[in-house]
Amino acid sequence: MNAGKTTKLLQSSFNYNERGMDTILYTFRFDNRFGESKIASRIGLAKNSYTYDSSTHLFDDIKSKIGSKTACIFVDEAQFLNKQQVMDLCRVVDELRIPVLAYGLRTDFLGEAFEGSKYLLLWADELIEVKTICHCGKKATMNAKFDEMKRVIRDGDQIDIGGNEKYTSLCRKHYFEGNIGE
Repeated sequence: MNAGKTTKLLQSSFNYNERGMDTILYTFRFDNRFGESKIASRIGLAKNSYTYDSSTHLFDDIKSKIGSKTACIFVDEAQFLNKQQVMDLCRVVDELRIPVLAYGLRTDFLGEAFEGSKYLLLWADELIEVKTICHCGKKATMNAKFDEMKRVIRDGDQIDIGGNEKYTSLCRKHYFEGNIGE
């Protein structure tokens, strides 16, 4: 959370496009905070995208959309992928020879791995951590969910779409203390 993952995704896609190469973008269907089929960053950058949910067969879907100038596939909110979809993305890289850049969270607000994150961490050719900081200035490694009284929530559904109004990034110490700062 709050590390600039989506901004980096949009900037990378722009760089390909600026050089005359096409990109295909995907985001999680249920994250429609910024509109349907749209990837948007907190700093105001946005681009239309395709969407996926748990029933999307990504290999077939991507294969049907690629053209002669398709140079890269981008996936936002990749933590919501399932095991088969991560395998599909591996097949895109290995069989179609198109790079896939997937951006997402490693863990949920309970400190548990998302299914998509787990398999991306296990099967990805390369991992690049996008860092952010806790309110204390230390590296934030945890995502905390909080209520309107700023109390950390320790139970609930893994998938609950939201932004700064209900989630914050914390260092491990403050996460376990339940201290989300001011």
